[in-house]
Amino acid sequence: MSRLVVVSNRVADPRKTSSGGLAVAVGQALESSGGLWFGWSGKIREDGTPGEGELHTSQAGKVQMATVDLCREDHDAYYLNYSNGVLWPVFHYRLELADFRAADLNSYRQVNKLFAHKLHSLLRPDDIIWVHDYHLIPLAAELRAMGCRQRIGFFLHIPVPPPQLLAAIPDHEWLMRSLFSYDLLGFQSETDVTHFRHYAESELHAQLGDDGLVDAVGAQVHARAYPIGIDVDEFQSLGENGDAQDMYKKLKSTYSGQRLLVGVERLDYSKGLRHRLYAFRRLLENYPENRGQTTLVQIASPSREAVGAYEDLRRSLESLSGSINGDFGDLEWNPVRYVHRSVARKRLPGLYRAGSVGLVTPLRDGMNLVAKEYVVAQNPEDPGVLVLSRFAGAAEQLQEALLVNPYDVSKTAEMIQRALHMSLEERIERHTALMERLREHDVHWWSKTFLSDLNSGR
Repeated sequence: MSRLVVVSNRVADPRKTSSGGLAVAVGQALESSGGLWFGWSGKIREDGTPGEGELHTSQAGKVQMATVDLCREDHDAYYLNYSNGVLWPVFHYRLELADFRAADLNSYRQVNKLFAHKLHSLLRPDDIIWVHDYHLIPLAAELRAMGCRQRIGFFLHIPVPPPQLLAAIPDHEWLMRSLFSYDLLGFQSETDVTHFRHYAESELHAQLGDDGLVDAVGAQVHARAYPIGIDVDEFQSLGENGDAQDMYKKLKSTYSGQRLLVGVERLDYSKGLRHRLYAFRRLLENYPENRGQTTLVQIASPSREAVGAYEDLRRSLESLSGSINGDFGDLEWNPVRYVHRSVARKRLPGLYRAGSVGLVTPLRDGMNLVAKEYVVAQNPEDPGVLVLSRFAGAAEQLQEALLVNPYDVSKTAEMIQRALHMSLEERIERHTALMERLREHDVHWWSKTFLSDLNSGR
């Protein structure tokens, strides 16, 4: 049996459920083959040398963990400036937030070359290699240049923008040509696959074949959608523990007689948090019966606080929350409970379950697993309603949610009102259909399907 090698920017201990369902699923696949998980250690060496980094190895059960340190210069240019300052905004359709600098691109290449060099020394001839996310797009090309002939797959966890936006990235051809060093490309949605194929056709003069085949730059690669899921049983079990139950009881007690709208995100401009607050304000303006009766609990956990755009977003959200509370609240009721702090994963099911409506309204998202977690956390006999952005990858699967255009504030408010007044019969019918799909395409289906296709060469 071939050994599985997983490569990602960060490495998590698969034995810890706090790492989340993705780490658990990848960990199970690694355990079955006595696999290797490779990535950045999370350590920054202030006195390190660019292009160099110390390799560390450890054991987590049957899984070997291998990590590399980065010096400050490489970390800032590769991770902060290029991965999160160029690729993240462009791939989320936000060209105006991208800061293109040649030195950062050079460091991005340099760090991928460093990772390839360190990883190559650990590889076996029959390994199967699975690379994850936008930080590591050129990794396979670097490995191939070192003589690596193992099968290598790549999965992108963020969306793929249309060709015109991709083409705005300086050296975009180099970046996208790198993907043709992989044997299989996995994307979150059919929309992402379409955008990649259209880019390859228009910019690289690719020939498009059946079953996702793309032939360009002297190579062939299969590009398909593998929508990532969650571990349904694991998350339901998490909801039965004391922490989740305590969270649920505390919220029901604190907001007795209230209908809760719940949103849980990282603080990020892609999540549509400003638009969500505008929609909630419009709900209170257009449907005044919700005043004193409905509260929005919005968790926006800290994220990339060293980046200026995120500090601006934080101040904006605090101002919007304050203005809504000032305009509509009274001594007994504050319409918005805005929390800029993380909530422990073991408590999240209780928070979701307390919400009559789950708001997942990103402006653009690769998948958004919060949408799936919210559905799984519900009481099947009295479920809440998911209001979901049509621009989240999850919308392709979760058609029984109430789909909205988050840019249309009035329509979003109208849909929230509909969710708050939906009959029990309709709520159960929608929830049952959503759960069937989430069970069929859970995180284990995702990893098994991708790895089966990569192994078989399909």
